[in-house]
Amino acid sequence: MQPSFTKEPSSFRDPSGYIFEKDGCLFRQVNQIFKEEFDFFNQSGCYQKLVDKGLLIPHKVINENLTGDSHCYTTLQPEPVPFITYPYEWSFDMLKDAALLTLRITKEAMASKMILKDATPFNIQWYRGKLIFIDTLSFEKYDASKPWIAYRQFCECFLSPLLIMHYKKITLQNLMLSYPDGIPVTVTKNLLPRRTKLSLHLYLHIHLQAKYAGRKTNTKDKPVNFSEKKMINILTSLESVIKNLKSPTTTTVWSDYYEEAAQRNQYIEEKKSIIREWINHFADIKTALDVGANDGLFSKLTAQNGIYTIAADADHTCVNALYNYCKLEKVKNIQPMTIDFSNPTPAIGFNLTERKSLFQRVQTDLVLALAFIHHLVFTKNISFIQLATLFTRLSKKYLLIEFVPKDDPKVQEMLLNKPDIYPDYLIENFENAFSATFTIVKKQSIANSGRTLYLMEKQ
Repeated sequence: MQPSFTKEPSSFRDPSGYIFEKDGCLFRQVNQIFKEEFDFFNQSGCYQKLVDKGLLIPHKVINENLTGDSHCYTTLQPEPVPFITYPYEWSFDMLKDAALLTLRITKEAMASKMILKDATPFNIQWYRGKLIFIDTLSFEKYDASKPWIAYRQFCECFLSPLLIMHYKKITLQNLMLSYPDGIPVTVTKNLLPRRTKLSLHLYLHIHLQAKYAGRKTNTKDKPVNFSEKKMINILTSLESVIKNLKSPTTTTVWSDYYEEAAQRNQYIEEKKSIIREWINHFADIKTALDVGANDGLFSKLTAQNGIYTIAADADHTCVNALYNYCKLEKVKNIQPMTIDFSNPTPAIGFNLTERKSLFQRVQTDLVLALAFIHHLVFTKNISFIQLATLFTRLSKKYLLIEFVPKDDPKVQEMLLNKPDIYPDYLIENFENAFSATFTIVKKQSIANSGRTLYLMEKQ
């Protein structure tokens, strides 16, 4: 009888091994074909060095074939990452830091006579307040007679999106949904200003590659000298370019939202006090999703209570600021994400199973939806019933939600230049819609604001 296990759908491209789940735990199988490289990775000290420097996820070696696969050489149990995000859900600086981490790891590996054979951002995750590399099987022996196999991949997965956002001054992370394997240099070349051809670095890494893209060349019998010095020069050149790229950060409608709100009769302070009191009553809240987190004010509040919090917002500027805050302050239990909840991350890839949708990955003990739902109602025409369905999918137990009345100044701003086609936007209709799947546990008005907070429990 074969042991029961589930192979991770995204782990099929590399013959070196794969990720699988068994008895609720994740494991990585190393195949016989990768035995020599994997042994050298350990014997050279490369693995331990990267782990000691906090650059690579650590693992335990399990001396057992858990899959019954005849190709198995050994089994690893990596330290679990609590939540997986994808590059198209990251802020600009998170992608930039992931690129720099990839280059640093490549340099560290070269000091141990190894090199990265994969340079995709999917191999990096946010873990305990910093970025970390998670693919142990991405390292192979360095061969000076061969060019860096992951060079094109690095340029298309990291450099291309960063350059486009830097020069176009707009956030284009969603472009990576269309190009999950990297934005082709031929596409990038056409989106960049002509003056980028005058940069030696950009000409080399983008325009020259684009010029020769698609041409068939036979290099099998041609000797190639790709010395360590040349390789280091390429890595240093890429580092130089990426370090100088700037986020297309602008002041948005929401980037100073809480600063403005704090000036309205101590609205924020009372709101924080109510939420803190309610959360403290429930010891079973271990995880939270802050929907429309803005700059993470309330995500920080839940995180301070020891709750692992996913802080999600559609505003790239806000998420980027929160990411940089978490990095600077070494906040270990906030996961910033760029998510538009009117169009959340879909499942993509082969058979639509390679990369999971947001709903396949996220269901937390608590969902916070603070000063949020009126945005979806008045800008996307989403009904209370549809919103209740959304939060039922996202929450395991509790929903902490705020109702903002139609006469609120912020709502009136939203309705200023559009007809009021929302006669059903009433607090009693809101309560009725949510009562189908949630029980109202607590309800409290926020003084001098006209707004109401609810704590609901999933039925």
